[in-house]
Amino acid sequence: MLVQHVSAPTHAPEWAQWLEEIGFLPGEAVRVMARGLPGSDPLVVRIGTSTFALRRAEAECVLVSRPMNSAKIAAHVR
Repeated sequence: MLVQHVSAPTHAPEWAQWLEEIGFLPGEAVRVMARGLPGSDPLVVRIGTSTFALRRAEAECVLVSRPMNSAKIAAHVR
């Protein structure tokens, strides 16, 4: 999956800047490596050569697309 856009919820506007600072930039490849149980929280996510544990709410700020489709299918990192 490729990062398309990073946004932030109104209650935590600093999340978008933080996610971009750690590498979640448009065009970067991202992969969900593992999900915590129960409820899939946190998510272990790899971007570039770095791996991060993100809370589900943080991960939902990252809009991604699957590069294999010519018509990009956008989905949140889940």
